[in-house]
Amino acid sequence: RAHELLPALRHDIEFDGEVFSEGIFLVLVGLLKKMVIADRLAEAADAVFASPGSHSTMSAWIGVLAYAGQIFCDFSGYTDIARGSSQMLGYRLPDNFDYPYLASSITDFWRRWHMTLSRWLRDYLYVPLGGNRGGRLRRYRNLFLTMLLGGLWHGASWNFIIWGFIHACCFLPLLLADRNRAYVSEVVAQNRMLPNMKELMQMIATFGIVCLAWIFFRAPDISTSVGYIQRIVQDAIHHPSQFLKMPVGAKTLLMYSLPLLFIDWKIRRDTRDVVYFKNKIVVNIIL
Repeated sequence: RAHELLPALRHDIEFDGEVFSEGIFLVLVGLLKKMVIADRLAEAADAVFASPGSHSTMSAWIGVLAYAGQIFCDFSGYTDIARGSSQMLGYRLPDNFDYPYLASSITDFWRRWHMTLSRWLRDYLYVPLGGNRGGRLRRYRNLFLTMLLGGLWHGASWNFIIWGFIHACCFLPLLLADRNRAYVSEVVAQNRMLPNMKELMQMIATFGIVCLAWIFFRAPDISTSVGYIQRIVQDAIHHPSQFLKMPVGAKTLLMYSLPLLFIDWKIRRDTRDVVYFKNKIVVNIIL
């Protein structure tokens, strides 16, 4: 937004080695996310989404999980490249992702996912529509309109509108109970190595809802999306033996997603780990 960028453009830029090295690190991380992780996960996701009816329930789940990893690494990857390139020139752009798949509620997810768009939707759609003012019905109307328009922003398709509608519906129970801020936290399990059972269940439930919504975001049309969801649940009871087999894309998902998840969990609460990792990489490249 203007107030974040314009002040930096009004001042002369002086070279700063530390800022420049941070920019290099961001570009390298972005290239790793985009060209290594996202592109490999895309192959696993595309194989299932191309013909979901010919795959098992487990393979369908692998496909949507692979797409969840793909869209995050793809999007956050080229965001990191843009931020790093800008920083190498002396300009800092705002963060856009803050470990969104560790969110403990939909409200928390949207505080962490595509944060610049979330703030734009809040400031230029939700607040001008009335925001929290005017009673509950107006508040719910404003929320649904904002999320529906946020879905339409991604493309002129009913799939994107349904994607926004699903997220709006997930906001609704928290708003009805006035607990939309109850599960928002800066860092999950701040003072513990592992989350407690409640936090773990909240993260799994939130991630599951986000993944199901991603099906409408990824599939080409509504009928394919509905068929994909049917495939996810159809064979789970009638053919339980499928869970003993290695489904399509499972090796790729485990190989590229688990290390990323481990690193994100490790550095979620202590930026010193990020700084150490960054300096080590940049120094090795320069040398």
